[in-house]
Amino acid sequence: MEISVVFVLVVGAVLLGVAIGYLWRIVRDGQGRREADHELARLRAELQSTRRETELQVRAAREEQEAAARRFSVLAGDALAKNNEQFLSLAEQRLSRTTARNDDALAQREQAFRTLLDPIGKSLEQVRAEVAEQEKQRIEFDSRLGEKMRGLADASRELSKGTSDLVTALRSSQQRGAWGELQLQRVVEAAGMMEQVDFDVQVQATTSDGEALRPDMVVHLAGGKTIVVDSKVAFLGYLEAQQSDDPARREERMEAHVRHVRKHVDDLASKRYWDLFDNAPEFVVMFVPAEAFLSAALDRDPSLMEEAARKNVILASPTTLLALLRTVAYSWRQQALADNAQQVLRVGKELHSRLVTMTGHVTKMGRALESSTKAYNSMIGSLERNVLTSARRMVELQVVDPKESIEELEGIDETPRPITKPELIAAEEGDVVAIDDQERDADETTGTRSAANDR
Repeated sequence: MEISVVFVLVVGAVLLGVAIGYLWRIVRDGQGRREADHELARLRAELQSTRRETELQVRAAREEQEAAARRFSVLAGDALAKNNEQFLSLAEQRLSRTTARNDDALAQREQAFRTLLDPIGKSLEQVRAEVAEQEKQRIEFDSRLGEKMRGLADASRELSKGTSDLVTALRSSQQRGAWGELQLQRVVEAAGMMEQVDFDVQVQATTSDGEALRPDMVVHLAGGKTIVVDSKVAFLGYLEAQQSDDPARREERMEAHVRHVRKHVDDLASKRYWDLFDNAPEFVVMFVPAEAFLSAALDRDPSLMEEAARKNVILASPTTLLALLRTVAYSWRQQALADNAQQVLRVGKELHSRLVTMTGHVTKMGRALESSTKAYNSMIGSLERNVLTSARRMVELQVVDPKESIEELEGIDETPRPITKPELIAAEEGDVVAIDDQERDADETTGTRSAANDR
């Protein structure tokens, strides 16, 4: 309706414009004003009439539009209400179905999650229990560790005090020597050697100039040889270097420690102990009673070991000396085994000689038994042929009581076992066969058989 009203207004406006233009053109052409006014009044009346009709049409159109709008609103409200009810019903149905499906899916997922999470929960419980146990053990361990650390701190303080006391006590050369001899004694005992059997201490020897020398220990080797061991305690420079916080001071004391070790090497080399003891090798063992003392000197001057060896001095720490003494103890055991083997050989030879003698007696006894058996069988034959026949005849003649019959006599069929062993046969013939010869023959026979089998 609004479109038609607008269209009418547009047409009216156009006609009015045309009329005004026409009138303007009339005015321009010089026509009479009266006609123009008359025509203008007519046109104005038509325009007014058209305007009123248009307004009526517009009002009617508006009223009709409002009525249509009211009808549409009512219809739309009814339709919307019906549609809402249908939509709500349909939505409720679909929502119910969706809710049911979702509930089923949710239940299935919940079951799946429960199946998946239950083992994890159990594992977490186990982990929690293990963590709690580990925490408990850690607390106990920390407690024990704290106690041990406190004990270690106490022991460290005591050790530090003992070390300080030891250093103070060993500043005397006599005390250092006694301590070195004690450490040497412990190493020798750890090697399983016995004093006055495998070694001697403080053995005095005299040089060609009449000077008396007394090494700390003389170790006896198998075969009557000896090794001279002398303990040298050179560690004051090392201890002072370890206790100093000044690098220059530490360096100077380590150099002093190397000088002290080298001086002891020169002193031992000048004594030439190998010339004072019989069957002693041309060297002497210088025992340093602590690994750290010797290793520190060698780290400082690696040529010290070679230099000492050129002077026939062997530098030995407790470890190397223990290895040397264990080797000596092993050689003694081997020597003892060799001595025992010699004794076994002598006893074996003596036993063999006695067996040969006894074999002669056994052979004579066998011959005597064989002769006795032959004499017995001959006597039985003679008795049966000459004596028993007459005796049985007396029974037949009833000279004697028949109940007192003479038993049957049986001869001896067994003879003494013949001698088969070579040594017994040789003893019977007056020869002597050594056991080692028999073993050698047996070994040769076994070797021949083995070679044949190999082929």
